[in-house]
Amino acid sequence: MPNSPIQSPANFVPSRAAAYSDVDGTALLVSASNPLPVTLSATTGTATPSPLTGTSAVSGVLGPYQPAVGKPVILVLSGTWTGTVKVTRSTDGGTTKTPLTVAGTAWAQFTSSCCEAVWEESDSNARLYLDVTLTSGTLAYRMAQ
Repeated sequence: MPNSPIQSPANFVPSRAAAYSDVDGTALLVSASNPLPVTLSATTGTATPSPLTGTSAVSGVLGPYQPAVGKPVILVLSGTWTGTVKVTRSTDGGTTKTPLTVAGTAWAQFTSSCCEAVWEESDSNARLYLDVTLTSGTLAYRMAQ
């Protein structure tokens, strides 16, 4: 199938496949020989930060963890413990720590062990912390990307 120029007023290409505009404005159909022009920049060339890892038998704030921008942060909590663990975020060096929310609802707050993605950061100045309130036991934690 020949390439078709995209022209006004019809800024679309009627086709049954995905297409995109080439540098000269020509519509190119996506195929194995002509893939979408995308780059996985968040995972290429980005150093992985050292994990925040350890154990705690007392309440306190653990961190900071400096997440790489654009990559999910995975939190693992384990051990025999009772209490609450909240992931908090700061952009001022830890002076102000704000609990994470999604659509105004508390997010990344745990009362039992977990292994899940808790955040994806877009600000290179942000740091994450674990606000731990233990009532008993020992918590093992690992925040990493």
